[in-house]
Amino acid sequence: MQQWIAEIAYDTTSGAKKATETFYLPTADDVREVISKKGGYVLSIRPYERSPLERLLARSTWWQVQLLRGIQFRSGSTSPGVALWKIIQAETNPRRQNILAPAREALARGLGVIDALKALNIFDHGTLAILAGSERANRLIEGIPHAIQSITQKRKNTRAIMGTMGWLGFDVFSIVTSLWAGKDMVLKWFRDNPPSDPDELEKFTLVVNRLGLTWDILIYLSVATGAFMCWCIFSYWINRGKKDWPTARLVRKIPLIGGYLRDLAFADSMSAAARMLRGLVPINTTLEQSAEASAAPDVTQYWLDTLADLSRGMTLGSALDRAPLRRNERLELAALSDLGQVATVMESIAEMRSHAAKSKHSMIVWIAFAITGVFLAIAFGSAIYALTVMNMSMDSMMGGLMQGAV
Repeated sequence: MQQWIAEIAYDTTSGAKKATETFYLPTADDVREVISKKGGYVLSIRPYERSPLERLLARSTWWQVQLLRGIQFRSGSTSPGVALWKIIQAETNPRRQNILAPAREALARGLGVIDALKALNIFDHGTLAILAGSERANRLIEGIPHAIQSITQKRKNTRAIMGTMGWLGFDVFSIVTSLWAGKDMVLKWFRDNPPSDPDELEKFTLVVNRLGLTWDILIYLSVATGAFMCWCIFSYWINRGKKDWPTARLVRKIPLIGGYLRDLAFADSMSAAARMLRGLVPINTTLEQSAEASAAPDVTQYWLDTLADLSRGMTLGSALDRAPLRRNERLELAALSDLGQVATVMESIAEMRSHAAKSKHSMIVWIAFAITGVFLAIAFGSAIYALTVMNMSMDSMMGGLMQGAV
């Protein structure tokens, strides 16, 4: 399903008139068929694309929360679908009207409120899973507060990830700029102060060339790391909403970062499952929607395997007790005695995973700080080693560098 913008010509008593209309349909051929039934003639059809400002507004968690709260408040006297329709009709901001247009088209075609919210393409998998599960249990109004909690928690997780990426980016920038600025000064000083003895000059040239090669390797390695990070950020941005793609698989193979993302994924899906159970969503639907809520394949597979075992007649505790959960988490699940405890245990596991993710976040930051120190130590340590090999003093080098800077 996609939103389309069509320019249409209609025959009227006063002659042909051109109009621009929007449609929410699977293909352009479907749009042509609808226009033909209306007695119009297609001039052009193009997929609707949001402007950068509209995309930014659509991804705003504040606006998402306001939209869900509006549905909740208006659903006291009417159905959620009608409540969403009234919100769309009452909107006067042109940009928000454009964002809400796919939902308006979906509701006009008779689709449900969940299909309309999916058409907006602004909510993540976890939020939609909670809403869809609650809607299946005919308790969408009770599920909306849990969806709002999920949005708030994911906003905190996103800030943590962006903080980590920002710190890593600062480290890479510090390394590259320090090495790039220091290389020319240090090597220039060496080359401006060659020994006069021919034998010493040959040794001097070899040491200086090796020093330059060492700094080049460090610089190129730093630049490659920075380019890889930029590519990862760009790839995650253009592939947002997808379950899996090559860059995500590559990032998950990085030991510490992969574990960090897995902990966040488990925390999100466990929280979503607990909130659905609190909203009285049936357990089978909860497991199915929890699988849809996660973009991490191993977490998705965990929920699918649990659902399959539960369908074969296993007890819920035994079905949930499986890898990749840790031993202490599995012990909590193994102690389940009734369904009423499941949400509490899942919330406990989500909290433990969140703490584990915070620990890994701190470790990533400290390792990045240590790598920065190692790179700079290798760079300037190699320069000091070159000085000792050439029997030159550090004072003379610093004095020369200071004079050159002046």
